[in-house]
Amino acid sequence: MLFESARVKLRKITKDDIELYHKWRNDVEVMHSTSPSLDVYPLKATEDFVEYAILRSDTSKGYMMVDKKSEASIGIVSLINMDYKNRNAECIIDIGEKEYWGKGFGGEGLTLLLDYAFQELNLHRISLRVFSFNDRAIHLYKKLGFELEGKSRQTLFRDGRWHDIIHMGILQEEYFWKKEAE
Repeated sequence: MLFESARVKLRKITKDDIELYHKWRNDVEVMHSTSPSLDVYPLKATEDFVEYAILRSDTSKGYMMVDKKSEASIGIVSLINMDYKNRNAECIIDIGEKEYWGKGFGGEGLTLLLDYAFQELNLHRISLRVFSFNDRAIHLYKKLGFELEGKSRQTLFRDGRWHDIIHMGILQEEYFWKKEAE
């Protein structure tokens, strides 16, 4: 599978991506807004995670986001906890290369993932979780059509304070309706 937008293409994650993903996974600044754990992982733990949670999983699909102009890998988008019977999944996005933050690449990558989820996989619902302090991400998700579905109150302790985890979701029909309206 290879989806492309104006500036981004998605390709399947491979074993060759493990070292780069390991670098991002151990960068506290990268993980601050997306990972509940700011642990440092040994390379073997990252290798095992990629091998079993991404490459061999029947319930996850992970894709590398690539800048078409430079051919640089800049982040990942994934569908996880896929439930084929009920046609739903959760999505995750991480932009590992900080120079790409705030420039719209995440929106392009996530749109490609949603196109794949709803058009190719025919999923009915995609959900996500976002930390309440991640205003840029919440703005992006709302712009793409995600709706607030609830929150887990004071679930995350970060920067000396408690934060909520916001639950959002989008239905296939809502996504298609939004795309037609644009």
